[in-house]
Amino acid sequence: MLESLRKIVADLHAELPLNNLVTWTSGNISGRDPVSGYIVIKPSGLRFSELGPENMVVVDAEGNVLEGHYKPSSDTATHAYIYRHLPEVGGIVHTHSPYATAWAALGKDIPCVLTAMGDEFGGVIPCGNFALIGGEEIGQEIVRVLCEGPNPHSPAVIMQNHGVFTIGPTPMAAVKAAVMCEDVARTVFLAYQLGEPIPISKENIARLHQRYSTVYGQSKDT
Repeated sequence: MLESLRKIVADLHAELPLNNLVTWTSGNISGRDPVSGYIVIKPSGLRFSELGPENMVVVDAEGNVLEGHYKPSSDTATHAYIYRHLPEVGGIVHTHSPYATAWAALGKDIPCVLTAMGDEFGGVIPCGNFALIGGEEIGQEIVRVLCEGPNPHSPAVIMQNHGVFTIGPTPMAAVKAAVMCEDVARTVFLAYQLGEPIPISKENIARLHQRYSTVYGQSKDT
């Protein structure tokens, strides 16, 4: 079932340790098939070196296992909730990357003081309130923050005392957002060691994000 998506999701997991976003077995990626609505997600507790298409787990929109020899990630209910409530999302990543999680430990948004943040995130990276792991509570808070929080453009939310969740139209896009989130979290942290970072105006953030979203990169036709 969903062989192509299984391979995409399995292969992308290699990017998490490669970019120093995870430790041991923590963290996970999922992808949603746009036709069936089924979700492919990492199994719980397996090391990243052990992951392949054959041990990914397929679940339905409620998180019920349809196929797989392992238990799915303990964050499956979170992923399923986000997919059900944000139909444009096709990929989700969860990490405990150190710098972004340091901001989460403080319960602070990461302020938009870098053009790279304006480009990729369209403003601050918001921090959601504390929620317990294992049920839908984290997913509920992520959806609330993305829909009602300070920056509806952000593909990343840091959860208080927990870590990072990123979304995208594809699993690859969600992985990119996770990599970029950690990168800017580190740079903003370092900036605060030197003094008070200079904020970017809302007008310039909007211009940066619009240009990045519509002009940057190659045409879809090439």
